Amino acid sequence: MPTAVIADDEYLQRQELRRMLNKAWPELVIVDECEDGSDALESIARHQPDIAFLDIRMPGLSGLDVARATEGKVNVVFVTAYDIHAIDAFDLAACDYLLKPIQTERLNQTVQRMQSKFSTGEKANDLIQMMETFEKRLSEQTRKERIRWVSASSGKSIQIFPVEEILFFESDTRYTRVVSATDEGLIRTPIKELQKGLDPEHFWQINRGVLVNMHAIARAHRDELGGIRVDIKGSTEQLKVSQTYAWRFKGS
Repeated sequence: MPTAVIADDEYLQRQELRRMLNKAWPELVIVDECEDGSDALESIARHQPDIAFLDIRMPGLSGLDVARATEGKVNVVFVTAYDIHAIDAFDLAACDYLLKPIQTERLNQTVQRMQSKFSTGEKANDLIQMMETFEKRLSEQTRKERIRWVSASSGKSIQIFPVEEILFFESDTRYTRVVSATDEGLIRTPIKELQKGLDPEHFWQINRGVLVNMHAIARAHRDELGGIRVDIKGSTEQLKVSQTYAWRFKGS
C-alpha cells in the first residue's frame, strides 16, 4: 500500500487533509503527521513514505526546505495558502500543489496523478531545479511582506534594528534576543512568528531557537564532539547547529 506523511503547523488543516485523503484514496496509509518542517524531515527519513504533503509555510524548515533536503527521494505535493497570483510559479516549476482551502476536485486530480506514477513505476521528480525556478518566481510575490526593521527593548530604551544589520535572533521560553554588531535588545516575538516575515534565503534557522543572518556567518566548523558551530562576523559568540539543520553546511 502507498504511504504518506502530512506536514502542516495547523492541526485542523492536517485533520481536514487526512479526512479528504481517506475519502479520495482509501488505500493510502498516512504514517505520520508533523507540525513543523524539522519533524517532517525526520519523519520522512524514518518512515520513507511514497508521498509527502508539505505546507509551504511552517516553523523551522519550510516545505520548500524539506522538499530540497529530500533530494527527490519522495514524491512531494505542496499545500499552500498563497493567492492565485503565485500559482503560475508552481505551474512553471511543474510542482504538484493543493491550494487552501483544498477543493475535492483538485485533490482528486492530485490523487490520480500520484496513482498513475505508482502504476507506471515513475520515479519522484528531481526537485532541485524545480525549487530554484519556483522560489525565483515566488519571491516576487512575497517580497513586499518582509520585515524591514525590528523594535526591541534595550535596557530602559527602545532600539530600532534595520533587519539587514541583525546578526542573529536567539529565543528562550520568554524572550528573543535581537543581536547586531553594535547592540542587542529583547522582543517577545517567538522564532515561529519571526520566520513568517523574514526572507528564508537570508535568515537561516540553525537550531530550534536560533535564526542567523547568512551574510553574517564568518565560517562553520566542527567542534571536538563532531557537532557544527558557526562563527559570526562582528560577534565573539559561536552558535550551535543542530543535526536537523546540518545539511545547510555540507562539506563543513
